[in-house]
Amino acid sequence: MNIRTRLTLLFVLLVASIMLLFTVSVYYLYDQFRQQEFEQRLEEKAFTTVRLREDVGEVPQADLPILVNEQVTVYNAKGIVLYNQGNQRPHFPVTPNFLSKITLHQPQYSRLGDLEAVGVRHLNSRGESLIIVASGNDRYGLSKLDRLREILFSGWLLSLVIVGIAGYLFATDALRPVAELIGQVNAISAKNIHERLRVGRQRDELADLARTFNDLLSRLEEAFVLQKSFVSHASHELRTPLTVMMGQIEVTRLLARSTDEYESAFDALLDEVKSMIRLVNGLLELARASSDAVMLNHQPLRIDELLWQAQSQITHTKPEYQIDIDFDNLPNQEEELVINGEESLLQTAFQNLMENGCKYSPDESVSVRISFESGYVQLTFTDQGYGIPESDLPHIFEPFYRSETTMTVKGHGIGLALTKRIIELHKGNIKVESVVGKGTKFWITLPIPYRSEKVAETAYPPDEQVKIESAN
Repeated sequence: MNIRTRLTLLFVLLVASIMLLFTVSVYYLYDQFRQQEFEQRLEEKAFTTVRLREDVGEVPQADLPILVNEQVTVYNAKGIVLYNQGNQRPHFPVTPNFLSKITLHQPQYSRLGDLEAVGVRHLNSRGESLIIVASGNDRYGLSKLDRLREILFSGWLLSLVIVGIAGYLFATDALRPVAELIGQVNAISAKNIHERLRVGRQRDELADLARTFNDLLSRLEEAFVLQKSFVSHASHELRTPLTVMMGQIEVTRLLARSTDEYESAFDALLDEVKSMIRLVNGLLELARASSDAVMLNHQPLRIDELLWQAQSQITHTKPEYQIDIDFDNLPNQEEELVINGEESLLQTAFQNLMENGCKYSPDESVSVRISFESGYVQLTFTDQGYGIPESDLPHIFEPFYRSETTMTVKGHGIGLALTKRIIELHKGNIKVESVVGKGTKFWITLPIPYRSEKVAETAYPPDEQVKIESAN
């Protein structure tokens, strides 16, 4: 059952229930009114009959207002019939219990089928207590009641038809924007993912739904574009060394070479293979860092040990690099050095920043400073290198992005994108400042569970945080 049909049925049921309640109420109230009115007529008939009998004796029935199947019977206090109008046998059964309930101020009413009776008590001129029971058939009132029931029932059925049509039209109009949204969504594909949903009504829940879906499309478009860019750049970066290797092999095979020439060619090929391995490893690390955080193996780690290990890894392969780590501001409690994280990923992030600082500096050096505040640890990586132009700062964290000023230095533009993702996975923040010709400074802020569970936003309030993108 679709929403339109369900809304129509619910609307019809709701309105039908309300109208049925109203119809029953009208019928019930009119029946009460008819009963009270006929009861009053019977009382008047009873009192009129007994008073006329006391004044003039036997009263001809034709002298009083006629009721259908009327009967007036007078009883004494003992329940003995003293007078029966028309000397007929009472056709309404009167029980002693019914007579005993009748008082001067409390008449009694009873009904048997279409016959209705009212019993009243009356004191005659001699002070005798008399009980008068007047009964009759309210043929005209009951016929009006039957007619009213027919009218109400027919009107209720007709109203159901009208309400059903109105409910269907109402549901159709209410769901028209939904149908439009469905049509627009079905028209969006990978070829026109830039399209957005349009809603005529701008202040209802459907407009909020459309805006939410548009936000989702924006995120999907961004991810889609990044994926295409990633695949394109990765393919280009992998194709370049393969092309170089193929060219070197073809040139080497053209002529016979000496042993030294072959060794030189093999060395060049080995360098290209190493470059490809570094690129593939970087891509794998980036893919791993882009996975869900719950898949990572977080464990307590000492931040100082991570920095020493990162420094040792770099100086082992690049002895000429100078990496100075300042531990003068260590806390008194060793627990304040412990963070929760993935050891290999954090080492990769620190190595990328250290290696970049050395690689893009004429003196091939970088200084690392560690400081502690309430609830977080802050690492500062500073170099005196070439610097990053201000126009490149918003893009340096995009995968494969490289500034024109650094194209002469070997790299693939993956390191800083990977670093940013790793820091985000550890609920940290990163900030960068750079001046061309003077150097670059990176700040990394990570939370310390021992002091506080707060994320490192305490270091940089939301209005002061800088969204950073960077590349190798």
